[in-house]
Parts: sequence; C-alpha cells; structure tokens
Amino acid sequence: MAAHRRATTHMNEPNDSSTPKHFIQAIIEEDLASGKHERIVTRFPPEPNGYLHIGHAKSICLNFGMAAQYGGTCNLRFDDTNPIKEEQEYVDSIKEDIRWLGFDWEDREFYASDYFETLYEYAVRLIEKGKAYVDDLSADEIREHRGTLTEPGRESPYRDRPVEESLDLFRRMRAGEFADGSRVLRAKIDMASGNLNLRDPVLYRILRAHHHRTGDDWCIYPMYDMAHGQSDSIERITHSLCTLEFEDHRPLYDWLVEEIGIYPPRQIEFARLNLSHTIMSKRKLLELVNDGLVDGWDDPRMPTLSGMRRRGFTARSIRRFCDGISVAKANSTVDIQLLEHYVREDLNKIAPRVMGVLRPLRVVIENYPEGQVEELDAINNPENPDAGSRKVPFSRVLYVDRNDFHEDPPKKYFRLAPGREVRLRYGYFITCVDFVKNDAGEVVELRCTYDPETRGGSAPDGRRVRGTIHWVSAEHALAAEVRLYDHLFSVADPGVVEGGADFKSHLNPDSRTVLAGCRVEPSLAEARAGDCVQFERVGYFCVDSKDSTPQDPVFNRVVSLRDTWAKIQKKQAG
Repeated sequence: MAAHRRATTHMNEPNDSSTPKHFIQAIIEEDLASGKHERIVTRFPPEPNGYLHIGHAKSICLNFGMAAQYGGTCNLRFDDTNPIKEEQEYVDSIKEDIRWLGFDWEDREFYASDYFETLYEYAVRLIEKGKAYVDDLSADEIREHRGTLTEPGRESPYRDRPVEESLDLFRRMRAGEFADGSRVLRAKIDMASGNLNLRDPVLYRILRAHHHRTGDDWCIYPMYDMAHGQSDSIERITHSLCTLEFEDHRPLYDWLVEEIGIYPPRQIEFARLNLSHTIMSKRKLLELVNDGLVDGWDDPRMPTLSGMRRRGFTARSIRRFCDGISVAKANSTVDIQLLEHYVREDLNKIAPRVMGVLRPLRVVIENYPEGQVEELDAINNPENPDAGSRKVPFSRVLYVDRNDFHEDPPKKYFRLAPGREVRLRYGYFITCVDFVKNDAGEVVELRCTYDPETRGGSAPDGRRVRGTIHWVSAEHALAAEVRLYDHLFSVADPGVVEGGADFKSHLNPDSRTVLAGCRVEPSLAEARAGDCVQFERVGYFCVDSKDSTPQDPVFNRVVSLRDTWAKIQKKQAG
C-alpha cells in the first residue's frame, strides 16, 4: 500500500457562489464593465531576499486567483533592486514554491533588473523636469532633515542644484566616479508633506555589489519605490495588489508614474495575513536561520512554504485557507488553528490510514501459536471508498503504545489494564493477564491472551469492549524516527515583547520532540519522501523529504487528529 503522494499540479476548486465578493473583486468587475480595461493583468512581485512564507501565499493566491477568475494574466516579477540581500537561491525557491502551490506564470517571468536601463532613463527624465536632484547629504543627514510625524522636514542645501549639474552628477554616479553612499538621487516633492514618503524620497543610491543577474554592470541601483510602480507600468499591470503597509507609498507611486508620464496602473491595498504563534518577517526568519535556532528555511517549524511543504501541509489546503480568510482593508490576526483545520480537512480525505506505535510497549499473546502469522484486512481510508484495503501481519508478539496501558487505571480509562479486555484494531480481543517490570520499576512487557473467535473485532456472543487500540507486529514492523512538531512560538503574538527582550525570547522550547525507536507497519516500506499518512489514533504524518531514507525512515507530524478549530466553531454555533 503506497502512501498518498501530494499532487503538485493545480486543481481548480469550485467557487462557492454563496461567498460574498470582496472589495477587490468589486473594483475589477466595475473596471471591466465600464470598459476601462478589456482584460486584467496582475503580478506577484517578490523581493528575492528570502524564502516565501504563508503570508506570501495569500498574495499569490489573490493575484493569480483574480487573473484566473476574470480571464486575465498574472506575471511573476522579481523586484531585485538590492543586490546585497538578494541571491539566486531565493529566486529558485520562490519559483518552486509558486509552482507547488499550483500556479503557472507561463512565459511571463520578469525582473526589475530587466528594466534598469529604462528606469535610469526615467530618472533622467525627472531630473530634466526639475523633479529630482542629486543630493550630497549623508544617509544620517537625510534622516535628520526628514522631520517627524509632527514636525516638517528641512530642505537639503542641494535641493535647488541646477538641472544640468544634477544630470552631470547622476551620469557620473552611474560611471562609478563616486564612493558608495556619497551621493543619492532624490525626488523633489514636498518636505512639509504630512506623508513622510513624499519628503523628497531617495530614488537611487550608489552601491557597488555584484547583482545575481546583471553582475557588475551597475553601481547605482533604484530604490524599491523607484522600481516598483514603474515596472508595473512597463508590464501594463492593471491592478497592482499590495498589502496595507504600502498604502502610504501609493501617493509616491502615483506621483512618479504621473511625473514620468507613463501608463498608470492602479495600486490597491489589502490587509496582509497575520497568523498567531508566527512571525511574518523575512528579516526575522533569516535571523532564526543565521542564529541556528532552526534547521534552515525549510525547517518544518518555519512558516515558510518550503517548511510547510516538508512538514506535510498540502498545497490545496493552503489555497483553501487563503480563499477562506477575508480579503479586507483592516488588519487582523488569524488563529493558526484555522490553517491546521484546513490541512486536517484535506488530509482526512486523501491520507491512507496506517498504524504506528510511537512509544512501543512489548505485548506477548501467550495463547497465540508461536511462529504463526496471519494477514488481517485493514481499510486504507474510510473517507474514500476507492482507497481499498491492505493486509496487516499479526503474530504472537506485538507492540502497542505505552500510553495504552495503565497499571492502576483512572476512572473512564478504557484501554489495557490488568484483567481488562480491549479490541485490537482490525484484529482480536485481547486481555491483559500480567505484566513485567524492569529493575527501575518500569513496565516493559505485557502478557495477554486473545480470543480466536473475535477476529475482525467482534465477538460471536455479542459482548462489547469499551476500548480499541492500535498495534504492530513486532516481527514485521519497521523502526522509524518520529518528529512531533508544535508551534514555533509559545505565545500568540511573538512580535510583542517587554523589558528589552526580542521576539526570540518567545521561542517554544517544545516546538520539536524527536522520538527514536518508533514502530510502524510494514506497508510503509513503500512510502517515499513527501508521502502523507494518518497514524490511526495519533495524527497525520509525512515522510521527511530531507532526512528520511528507506533504511531509516523519518516521519514528521503534520497535525494532530484533534480539530480544536472545529470544536470552537461548533461551540460558538450552538
């Protein structure tokens, strides 16, 4: 029996017609109905300075989703304007993540660096119009002149530099005549503006750094605001969908497009995805990686798409999660349990059921014939009638989970205990008649008997048992390592710290528990990296894509079986 292998191609889920349209859909439909646009063009514009995280998934699904819904196209454009932080590794990982989510940009892969010459010409145009100037102030001096939210900024002494002088200096900046940081190009807008982004923002800086695509061709690079809107214009983007932190940048976006005199895209802001127990900052995630607090960008505890993929989250569950949360103008935080609910809901339908014992306790069935092995029928997935069944070996010596035995059982404990009978999943009724302890007083073996008339889990005399437990045959089981993952942070909002501490003070010390010596049923010998299964009564697990081998399999817990979110919703409903 092969475990479920997660599909990487996009499946178009049916749209729920009962779901109300969000404000971006209303804008697009109005623009199409009025004839403003014949078709829409969106873009997903990541900076290749880190791996994508779950917050980016919302933007990916929205941009590609709106294009697909309204018969348009969506470009993939890398805003690669800061060579100090950008790497080809990040470009490759971003493309892999988008494809894994199920989206295809076809031949529309672009880079802001594709437009460096055009952007330079735009900057020259601004200087010629008297709308930009070369400034000799240092970065600290520019910051000091900028002012505050309550006080206006002060004009640079170089603000009224003659146009020809700025043009000459800007060309010489490009030619490499000046030291890094010695001069910048600034827009000439309004140093008294209530919007700090309009107080003569820097458009270009001198930066000698090797670019992952253009090499050493350039020593000046456009700032994000100089590249973003203009790249949108060059690509004829109709609806530039951005998260709310860019709302204050929209006046500058529009000002640059208008003053340069190019096609004006429309920037529309929506609330970014904030997820509880999670940090949504590539800078902070990089800090965790660099400090060795996680095992890289694809650590299964990380909120990166590569980490979630390695852990076992499915692309479809993430798409449905992104479709299910609101697209709104107000920031809010989504409980991570909702994401886990979507993952659990998807895996419930597609993940085969198997038996795995995480904390093995040896069981000897005293009245079962030595050397005998039976093949018992087990259902692969009761949620999928087409999943079929498999054979599970049964023998005299088994392993059950240590938690399924209690020497002195408390009230409402219905599993194994001295003198108690339970049902083995797909197997027989067994009764514990004795147990063995080691010198430390730990129970290391159970002695049981079985009723041969109860094969399949029912008794001819109609007697019932309260407990059903899972098991594996000791002779046939595979040894495996199991990694139990919990939230990376122990508090809902790890970004809030007190007393001078930083976000890392909220790291959950129990975010990963490694269990060696686990036992899983032999059908998992066929499992490959990325395969997902449900260990019955335990949770959903995925074969680790990096550390697992056929000889030494490693399983990551995706999510537990307990759907806390569904219980909360049920309680609120009634």
